[in-house]
Amino acid sequence: MQITEVKTNQHIKEFHRVPHIVYKNDKIWVCQLENEIERIFNPETNVFFHNGEGVRWILKNNNGELIGRVAAFINKNKAYNYTQPTGGMGFFECIEDKEAAFMLFDQCEKWLSEKGMEAMDGPINFSENDNFWGLLVEGFTHPGIGMQYNPQYYQEYFEDYGFKFYFEQVTNHLDLTKPFPERFWKIADWIRQKPDYTFEHLKINNVNKYINDFKKIYDTAWQFHENFTPIDVGMLNRTLLNAKDIIDEEFIWFAYHNNEPIAFLIMFPDINQILKHLNGKLHLFNKLKFLYLKKKKTITRARITIMGVIPQFQKSGIESGIFWYLNKVLRSKPWFTELELSWVGDFNPKMRSLHESVGAKFAKKHITYRKLFNNENIFQRSIIIPTNTKEKFVKGE
Repeated sequence: MQITEVKTNQHIKEFHRVPHIVYKNDKIWVCQLENEIERIFNPETNVFFHNGEGVRWILKNNNGELIGRVAAFINKNKAYNYTQPTGGMGFFECIEDKEAAFMLFDQCEKWLSEKGMEAMDGPINFSENDNFWGLLVEGFTHPGIGMQYNPQYYQEYFEDYGFKFYFEQVTNHLDLTKPFPERFWKIADWIRQKPDYTFEHLKINNVNKYINDFKKIYDTAWQFHENFTPIDVGMLNRTLLNAKDIIDEEFIWFAYHNNEPIAFLIMFPDINQILKHLNGKLHLFNKLKFLYLKKKKTITRARITIMGVIPQFQKSGIESGIFWYLNKVLRSKPWFTELELSWVGDFNPKMRSLHESVGAKFAKKHITYRKLFNNENIFQRSIIIPTNTKEKFVKGE
């Protein structure tokens, strides 16, 4: 077998060809747009290269046939905040061949070790964790946009190589044809009647305001997460720019207290229902096809990618208020019949409780693994977010 670093245009084409080989008989798999993947590996479009680096490889067998691919990367803002300096690996695809899989894993470990890393997480993305993060181990059904989908045999390969369970990610589905629990709406009515609270959806012509509001909320609400780093405004701008063709302004909501931002919910139409017909390409014909299928209301699902409330307003009913307005929007778009709430980690028990409170049902489980390069080091699982973040914030801890 021969492993080759991706450097040329031909290598890039082969990198994107690998999934078509792995999933050639899988009717559930959705090919992601190649240009979106390329943005991740382009230092000019991915802000994570400002404080990091990444590389990718393709693998061929002795007959010169493509059989696998993988990438490795280092986010220097976070890598050195762990007990062991930790990099990442992702975009792993491989035929059902453990020797080939281990060769790809070895290549990542070797490169990361040479860069001073002592562990690697995977499969993850060289970006924020809302896309292409974790290995699917339960619920091999239609993947939402940006959600990892993979063959079931990958789990054996990861665990046999020495990757260990770092944290669990649960995705829940909400059936929009069924009513929300009545108790949920009572809380929403109570919070909406308070004059100090206001709710509004994104208005793209004032996008800079909402980007700044998002950053204020995120940096405050996420401060108690393990290895927290403030979110990059450039990354937010780039994300919205890339998603401008699929954004529905009424799917992105913000809550305010006395005009100060305190909470948000970000939801996108699940364009995987259209991408399934485009084969990863976005040439002119497929752009027209995309617009046609979108107009035909092919998209019946949406994915809530992230929701946050700053600590001092948690447990105050803000989430219920946002869902009340979102539900009002969805009732005006009855072709949407399902929401995917993805994903919430086992380190975030409060958000799991919220999913349950709206009546969402378990749909999928992903696992983010960690591999220590020195087996003598003590492995530690991800830290659980404390349930008393509101009290910790007020006390300034």
